Amino acid sequence: MKAIEHVNSVNNDSLEWIDVNEPNRSILNTLAESYNLHHLHVEDCLSKIQLPKVEKYADTLFVILQFPVYNNGIPKGVQLSIFIGFNFLITIHKGEIKPLAELFNICKSDDSQRVIIMSNPVVLLHKIIDMLVDELLHVIIKVEGNIEDIEDLVFDEKISAIRSITYVRREILALRRIILPLRRVVADIARESQRFSSSDMSPYWNDIKDHVEKAIDMLDVANETINIYKDTDFILSSEKTNKILAVLTIIFTLSIPATLIATFYGMNVILPGGVDDEPWMFFGKYTTLIVTVILSAVSALFMLYYFYRKGWLYEK
Repeated sequence: MKAIEHVNSVNNDSLEWIDVNEPNRSILNTLAESYNLHHLHVEDCLSKIQLPKVEKYADTLFVILQFPVYNNGIPKGVQLSIFIGFNFLITIHKGEIKPLAELFNICKSDDSQRVIIMSNPVVLLHKIIDMLVDELLHVIIKVEGNIEDIEDLVFDEKISAIRSITYVRREILALRRIILPLRRVVADIARESQRFSSSDMSPYWNDIKDHVEKAIDMLDVANETINIYKDTDFILSSEKTNKILAVLTIIFTLSIPATLIATFYGMNVILPGGVDDEPWMFFGKYTTLIVTVILSAVSALFMLYYFYRKGWLYEK
């Protein structure tokens, strides 16, 4: 095939692997003419909202997959479109997919590996999907590591864990949207791609199915765990808030006697010991103040003793 910008190819005997990064309509129309691809698939490759699917034609198989690429710490589904024929395999994607690029470079630079990986189009397709699924497992393992870090944050009263929990929940949700359709798509690929291979590929596809199921199970466990931590963080935060409110309520309650007595003596009426009546002098000129403080303190201490007897000042 002639050289085209953003298009790379590698050959092994009669099999050609063409990798297209950042496709445009002109590139895809050229490929469609060269390999007899349906024009509707060109539109699918240019679209950003296609769901994972497998479509069978007489001499080709068209596959759309989603795989995560991280952007600012959040996985974003990158569409990978694959055309497979008897003597070619075309991969089309917008942006680099690291495992795919690594596999292409291996086939490009290592003759011995190229002979094995590109022995036929189904073996090559299996190897591509196998590497991408393995990368998914590595991503999920990293998510599990983040969840373990969150456990320490949840039980640290000085640090709020809600933001970290929210980020991980969003990450798990994005991964679930990408991984769950793989269960159906891989099964369809295993069934429809066999006609492009002379050898039985069922055991190899079953291995990928097992990896996909393992990834889904790991995500389910991670999702359940992070939801438990979310509920735990909410309960602990509520308990902390209740403790603060309890302390403030006790402080306010203990100040009520002093506030009440001070309110009486702030009125413009004659009260015992007031300035408009003959002041009390048996403790000196500050007798009224001393009596007021004593009454307030005794009332507050009595309330404090009552709270203690009820067990409101400590955890039982």
